[in-house]
Amino acid sequence: MSGDGTRASWSEIVATALLAFAAVATAWSSYQAMRWNGEQAKTASRVTATRIDAATASGRANFETMVDVTTFTQWIDAFASGDEELTAFYFDRFRAEFRPAVDAWIATKPRTNPDAPKTPFAMPEYKVASREEAARLDARAETLSADVRTDIQRSSNYVLGVVLFAIALFFAGMSTKLTAPRLRMLTLVVGCAVFLGTVVWIATFPVSLSV
Repeated sequence: MSGDGTRASWSEIVATALLAFAAVATAWSSYQAMRWNGEQAKTASRVTATRIDAATASGRANFETMVDVTTFTQWIDAFASGDEELTAFYFDRFRAEFRPAVDAWIATKPRTNPDAPKTPFAMPEYKVASREEAARLDARAETLSADVRTDIQRSSNYVLGVVLFAIALFFAGMSTKLTAPRLRMLTLVVGCAVFLGTVVWIATFPVSLSV
């Protein structure tokens, strides 16, 4: 009888400790799930803002390209008509980014060189900073989107941790209700195994504590 009483006493102590630790772990996992859900929301807002900036830069790049095409066409027409004053007028109004490409294109002697590019827009010197900015922002948005997916996964992992700790709590609670020593011990062992396994798994997760 004394042996059964001792085992019962120890099982009650272990069950009580498991209930306490599992309750704390459940609260911690719930808090972290909430924190990572908040991180996901903040990062998603940054993704939206970055994509808006990228769209703005892309629109500006399209407008600047249209200006380049229009002024180049007018310049070609003026040059073809032999109007030197009008030719100079349009040339002086090329955008600063566009002029190096025109100069490089003229240097290829496009009127006599069959291998010359058809227009300055095919020259490597033709750059539109706004388009490069749009590409950079799009790449940044993709990186942030990956961060959003990572934060969602982290939040989901912590939610799963909550579920597993709840299972450990269930087994701990059940062990206190059972009268059969072996069954009580088996239930308690399963609860401890679930708890310890979950703790080890949760310990590998990143922690969010920023305010």
